[in-house]
Amino acid sequence: MSLRFVSKEIHAYLDYPVAIGLIAMPSLLGLGQSHPLAFWLSVVTGIAAFVLTVLTDHHLGLFRVLPYKFHLAVDGAVGAAFLIAPFVLGFSGLDAAYYWGLGATVALVVSLHKGETAAPGLL
Repeated sequence: MSLRFVSKEIHAYLDYPVAIGLIAMPSLLGLGQSHPLAFWLSVVTGIAAFVLTVLTDHHLGLFRVLPYKFHLAVDGAVGAAFLIAPFVLGFSGLDAAYYWGLGATVALVVSLHKGETAAPGLL
């Protein structure tokens, strides 16, 4: 039994709420106490994630011009960037915990992605 259960469809349903959360959470949590970038990194990433989702080729994408594999690669890069940001940018306290938690969550979701199977006869 594979632990990879996050399908393209499930991932699509997560994208918009995550983007909105990335934009809203810094204000709600009061991020930026240790460094102003702790606030803005999340907001800018949330805006970019929203645009990425709108442009991704999945059932909730509005324009569907970017391949889903590209979307997954960007998510993986964001997860890694969030994990190292506190070290590189000097975040501490809640600012650091926020990025470590998000980075780990994004990395986990990407690692649990279930590859798509080809339709029978199309191999």
